[in-house]
Amino acid sequence: FAEELNVLFQRFAKIFIGCLAAVTSGMMYALYLSAYHERKFWFSNRQELEREITFQGDSAIYYSYYKDMLKAPSFERGVYELTHNNKTVSLKTINAVQQMSLYPELIASVLYQATGSNEIIEPVYFYIGIVFGLQGIYVTALFVTSWLMSGTWLAGMLTVAWFIINRVDTTRIEYSIPLRENWALPYFACQIAALTGYLKSNLNTYGERFCYLLMSASTYTFMMMWEYSHYLLFLQAISLFLLDIFSLKQNDKVYEVYKIYIFSLFLGYLLQFENPALLVSPLLSLVAALMLAKCLQLNVKKGSFVAKIIKVINFYLVCTLTITLNIIMKMFVPHKENGHMLKFLEVKFGLNMTKNFTMNWLLCQESLQAPSQDFFLRLTQSSLLPFYILVLIICFLSMLQVIFRRINGKSLKETVTLEDGRIGERPEIIYHVIHTILLGSLAMVIEGLKYIWIPYVCMLAAFGVCSPELWMTLFKWLRLRTVHPILLALILSMAVPTIIGLSLWKEFFPRLMTELMELQEFYDPDTVELMTWIKRQAPVAAVFAGSPQLMGAIKLCTGWMVTSLPLYNDDDLLKRNENIYQIYSKRSAEDIYKILTSYKANYLIVEDAICNEVGTMRGCRVKDLLDIANGHMVCEEGDKLTYSKYGRFCHEVKINYSPYVNYFTRVYWNRSYFVYKINTVISFQS
Repeated sequence: FAEELNVLFQRFAKIFIGCLAAVTSGMMYALYLSAYHERKFWFSNRQELEREITFQGDSAIYYSYYKDMLKAPSFERGVYELTHNNKTVSLKTINAVQQMSLYPELIASVLYQATGSNEIIEPVYFYIGIVFGLQGIYVTALFVTSWLMSGTWLAGMLTVAWFIINRVDTTRIEYSIPLRENWALPYFACQIAALTGYLKSNLNTYGERFCYLLMSASTYTFMMMWEYSHYLLFLQAISLFLLDIFSLKQNDKVYEVYKIYIFSLFLGYLLQFENPALLVSPLLSLVAALMLAKCLQLNVKKGSFVAKIIKVINFYLVCTLTITLNIIMKMFVPHKENGHMLKFLEVKFGLNMTKNFTMNWLLCQESLQAPSQDFFLRLTQSSLLPFYILVLIICFLSMLQVIFRRINGKSLKETVTLEDGRIGERPEIIYHVIHTILLGSLAMVIEGLKYIWIPYVCMLAAFGVCSPELWMTLFKWLRLRTVHPILLALILSMAVPTIIGLSLWKEFFPRLMTELMELQEFYDPDTVELMTWIKRQAPVAAVFAGSPQLMGAIKLCTGWMVTSLPLYNDDDLLKRNENIYQIYSKRSAEDIYKILTSYKANYLIVEDAICNEVGTMRGCRVKDLLDIANGHMVCEEGDKLTYSKYGRFCHEVKINYSPYVNYFTRVYWNRSYFVYKINTVISFQS
């Protein structure tokens, strides 16, 4: 009895210390982000307007709606005004909650007022505090996932260390706090942690129920927070489908996860104002096809040749059914086709050529290009990439070994011991291997996806080097006999992560401390002056036109109506952006005037940084892309060059000569911005 009590105490102590380390890691990371943000922007020493300017692009839009919710007389009224919003974009009424996934802002505004925080803390601090807190949960979830897979919380500590050191490639929280991914990915990490635990073979009933409930809640929340979440869940469903195909896990558990997907999709459809994008999503088509295939599937797992043939047929059936169901759903469900996304992918993969401004502008965005050499160099310098490749190769080869054993009719062991050296028989490992390969393949094409992939690279690499089972698998292949392989595996699983941790501490910890000590400067007086002028001088009913990024800042800082927004999921807004950008093209004053008045614009803002842009990649400046789209620049050999008799509008309008002064009157300028009032009565003077 005393021995059993001692074992129980040791197990409890291990779990307690691990949980304490996980929670502490999350809290420390959240505090680090808060301190770094304060040092970077001098946030506490700035006026409200200067703080708001730090929210750039689409981040400004999200935060502006949080402000609107706090100003509303009641929550119900605030939600109504957002769902019937006609005060943001001229001549357009939008359901901002559905179109921009504003559920985080709704929740944050409710929490701010319900908890009485309005008497304690400023709204902006409450908002960014929630996001930083979620990042702490993100890190904790990665810690727990690595711990579950390796059996030691040392793996969790190494995961967190790699995540923070490589944060340039793991998160965009430092640049854009309100981004949807910063709200959503922590829930995805919790879902993956719960799924990892759920797939484990040795899980007891209570643990299984807890993992299932956590997985259900986090899947649904993730889907509500981000409009692209169902694409990530689609990749996850493919991973689970392949796991099931190889008979590496009981069908029941995998199909229970499919039920969670269906429940989350339909609940999300209802609560997202009957969002048709969820009904036509590939996730729903795949899960429905898998359910139908299961109904048609016979119990053939114990067969031999027939079983293998049936498996191939089942795979083909699921693929065919998925495509067919998706086509049928798109035929019968009215939805806005993401035509620009399909065109972008066609051009990205060289299947098509285009001169379209929007497509070429998207292709020029750094986040949508292939990863640079610097990306791989950074991961190698932190030792993450070499260890990730090592772990992935061992796990992948072990997985193939298990699959071939299964194909040859050999039964798998119910419980895999350390001596067996078969890490590839564990279902949760196989799932993570397939999932990381899918995410990695996409990240090799579109660099922006690295923010989804690299956190799980940190987790998988840390799990591998801390897992005695992985080292044992390697030693089994090497047929190591000089030293007892189990003893060596146990030693390496402790020694290797310790050495990595010490080297990371020595090299990177001083850098992190230096970043916290340095006072960085974010000073943008020209934008502050512009916003101050608008608030003091412009009529309340005025409509402003300019670049989408600047329009987002104007909406947040002044509340005035604008002609366009920095959002790229709406065809009409994309078309507006392209038309407004014509102020930087070689078009006549009359053409620009007609475009601007068609959107009821009263003021035009020309940015010197765009008009005189010189530093970006050749052919990717806004004015170059406009010239290509308008035929004023040769893009390919054989293209027809259309000569424009007009100079570049943004240059010509500054000179103040006819016909430009007939249409536009300069009312304000500084070093960066030129503001012109669009004349309502035009006087043509010679």
